[in-house]
Amino acid sequence: MSESDHSPLPFVVLSRFQAAELLRAREAGRPTAGTSLDLGLNRQEVGLDAMGVHADGRLLLAWAQLQAIAGSENGCFRVRDGTCEEIRGFSESSQRPCRLFPTAEAPGLMIAGFTMHRFKGISPRRAALEMVRAAAPVRGRVLDTATGLGYAAIAAAAGAAEVVTIEIDPGVVEMARANPWSQALFQHPAIRRILGDSSEEIGKFPDRHFSVIIHDPPSMSLAGDLYAGTFYRQAWRVLAANGRMFHYLGDPGSSLGKRVAPGVMQRLRTAGFRRIVPKPAAHGVLACK
Repeated sequence: MSESDHSPLPFVVLSRFQAAELLRAREAGRPTAGTSLDLGLNRQEVGLDAMGVHADGRLLLAWAQLQAIAGSENGCFRVRDGTCEEIRGFSESSQRPCRLFPTAEAPGLMIAGFTMHRFKGISPRRAALEMVRAAAPVRGRVLDTATGLGYAAIAAAAGAAEVVTIEIDPGVVEMARANPWSQALFQHPAIRRILGDSSEEIGKFPDRHFSVIIHDPPSMSLAGDLYAGTFYRQAWRVLAANGRMFHYLGDPGSSLGKRVAPGVMQRLRTAGFRRIVPKPAAHGVLACK
């Protein structure tokens, strides 16, 4: 089913990166500081005094609250009316808690303490950009099989006529709604969101409907259906002639990546894909119809 459309209201979200920056400015005795009130997406000038941080003529947060945020290694905090609360939710598909976790750029998604993105040496958003680049040229209709925080769908929408993105977990959608970097997911006219299971939803599309598929599934232990030959045959069916599917597999140098990749590549060939091209920079392969 398609999700109903409503645009999130503007909000302030901070992490330890912004909090530490503001605390350093306070220690330096500065009356103002440049910082970001949306996890690094934009920057603006804020006022500093003995009470705390001021923005738009009002107290944003007291210093004790900034210190608490600075001390949270894995939390992102929504700020409202002089108070803050950590952005947390519940993943219905895994029956585990989920949260946004901060990086020096765009945040990632964490479920039950495990990160759902690459983030070592690269931000989650830039990792998504690498996946979309690996499938280039990205034009026409694009299927994004696992929305997550929407970074791949947003990147694909820059060149595609339409991006259909599927997310199984309402809790993950709520994390995206709370993330300043994900707002184009809900606002871009080329993006259509579906709440459902990709292994089922893909069977509802006509033959040769998509030019490109971006397939970034959770681990095989969590989403085995998305690594199965049945799913790959459906992917081959819905791809247009000469269509391409980028399949994320994890670090090709890791023991897990080395175990998963051979079986995936064999099932892709059996499903009909004529050529499988390794894309190590994006931690996956490109399967060509």
